[in-house]
Amino acid sequence: QVQPVESGGGLVQVGGSLRLSCAAGGSFLDINAMAWYRQTPGNERELVALIGTGGHTHVADSVLGRFAISRDNAKNTIYLQMNDLKPDDTGVYYCKNPFVTTAPWGRGTLVTVSS
Repeated sequence: QVQPVESGGGLVQVGGSLRLSCAAGGSFLDINAMAWYRQTPGNERELVALIGTGGHTHVADSVLGRFAISRDNAKNTIYLQMNDLKPDDTGVYYCKNPFVTTAPWGRGTLVTVSS
């Protein structure tokens, strides 16, 4: 298994937008579900959004209507479009196969939303 590589984080103001990317070195994204998680201050790592092999998606209630997950199988990449960012969205974002406990985590990408 190849460690995912997350990118696209940065410093934004409240109400701003970012698009995160998750690239894998292999082709496993073509046949596996993938999910975005985040670690925010004072909280456990939590599921943000999930996309299945058939394109079905689930988004956490806390980001519903603001975040969207998508995948580009040809590019072996998962995206998280984040709009209307809030200070509570600040944290480190990771991508991972949500159904395989031994699947590797990436290094994460830091999102900081200023208030």
